[in-house]
Amino acid sequence: PPPAEGLLPPAFSRDIHLQRVLLQLRSKTSDIEKHIFLSQLKDADADAFYQLCLANMSEITPLIYTPTVGDACLQYSRNFRRPEGLFISIKDKGKIGTILRNWPAIDEARISVVTDGKSIPPRSRILGLGDLGLNGMPIAIGKLSLYVAGAGIRPSSTLPITLDLGTNNQTFLDDPLYLGLRQNRASEAEYVEFMEEFMTEISRVFPKILVQFEDFSTDHAFAFLARFRHRFPLFNDIQGTGAVVLAGLLSAARLSPLQPREHRILFFGAGSAGIGVATQLLSFFTLNGMSEEEARNHIWIVDSKGLIYDGRDNVSEYKKGKLYVFSRKDYSGPPMTDLLDIVQYVKPTALMGLSTVKGAFSEAVIRRMASQTPRPIIFPLSNPSQLSECTFAEALRASGGSVQFASGSPFPTENFGGRMWEPGQGNNMYIFPGLGLGSILCRASSVTDSMVEASAIGLANSLSSDERALELIYPRIQRIREISAHIAVHVIRAAQAADVDRSSDLRKLIDEELLEFVQKKMWTPQ
Repeated sequence: PPPAEGLLPPAFSRDIHLQRVLLQLRSKTSDIEKHIFLSQLKDADADAFYQLCLANMSEITPLIYTPTVGDACLQYSRNFRRPEGLFISIKDKGKIGTILRNWPAIDEARISVVTDGKSIPPRSRILGLGDLGLNGMPIAIGKLSLYVAGAGIRPSSTLPITLDLGTNNQTFLDDPLYLGLRQNRASEAEYVEFMEEFMTEISRVFPKILVQFEDFSTDHAFAFLARFRHRFPLFNDIQGTGAVVLAGLLSAARLSPLQPREHRILFFGAGSAGIGVATQLLSFFTLNGMSEEEARNHIWIVDSKGLIYDGRDNVSEYKKGKLYVFSRKDYSGPPMTDLLDIVQYVKPTALMGLSTVKGAFSEAVIRRMASQTPRPIIFPLSNPSQLSECTFAEALRASGGSVQFASGSPFPTENFGGRMWEPGQGNNMYIFPGLGLGSILCRASSVTDSMVEASAIGLANSLSSDERALELIYPRIQRIREISAHIAVHVIRAAQAADVDRSSDLRKLIDEELLEFVQKKMWTPQ
């Protein structure tokens, strides 16, 4: 209800106030100041915050999530004003359920983003950060803000959680302002026991909750997904990234004169994101009638030591293990370490960067690729933009305008060859709101690979005719609510096909009715 008479100035107007707030935001001189302003606005007036987001998605999204959230994490203990979310530490082991029951909106919680702030020393999987410890909380908060803005999940239904298992970041341990435990990370055995208790208790305390793991370390990202995904409704950020890249590849392939079976994908970067995305992109080929084994033969992976192949020494298990077998069996020559040589050998039609190695896609590499395929697909996906394997301008010039480009961080439009070009941004924000919303509405008992795949197909199919005419890889972010509803329908149908849906009444609805149902369930700020 509006405030009682006399509690607002006589000429106060909500519409004018939103203009005032936007001017206040734009008056800030740095992105981190803007992030702090938006955080305080959300706390003071959540409706105004989300109205601002929905009206200015392309401007606000980079401020509340990537890339600004990286700085927000690094400065979290220094900029801390008031708590938001739940903090559960290794010292709470044995009483995690009690901690969870302290959440004030216990009956409303439907989705939780959980981070352990581990990342990958010295760099995060995608954000380019180190071991954040408790300072990882802004990642969970920012992502949930986008669930609300992008999919209309009610703010009161969101639950950000940071798991504090210590940190090996000495800078934080030495910082008197650091808010986390002042101890090194728990042992692996302690960690696994802790996570088992955490997942068991969160499902008991919040029986309707969907959990998304965010920015876990390489080994834990895979291990915990495998351990818990068939017991609880759960997915992780790697799956979201994989789905958005799959959607981009599906869109780009439509613009290529090549047949799906002719595509050859080269990954530069073999961390958890690289392997996870490569695994998801198997779907590109299997959707076109190939077996998984045939699909693997169309993917090559390069790590810091060069091309990964069976005869090479020192290949980690998560790169070469039986679940993620991309090690080449058709190469037996000397180690191949130079990316230009590898591009010449593989002749990729698509080049994916998840390495956080700035400039790795050099002019020579892009030129070579463009000489070998008519519409080179180049996705430098590392964040932030300072760690991108190449810029949009570099890719345009080196390819002579033939490139199909999408990046992890935003790049500006470019004037090249007498026209303006719009870069694509493979932000997993396109995927996770709709995937989460669909999973919640159908009350999925688990999040299957087919549901993740369906989210990618839904995204690829959501391009408007105007966007297709401009050869865009992704739809414009301003349409995120429409896109998320479209994705949610695909996800619900996939859950029904996999028999993991618990809202059986939705099976009776035709697609048009299901879309209307989804749209009516979306929360809108007043």
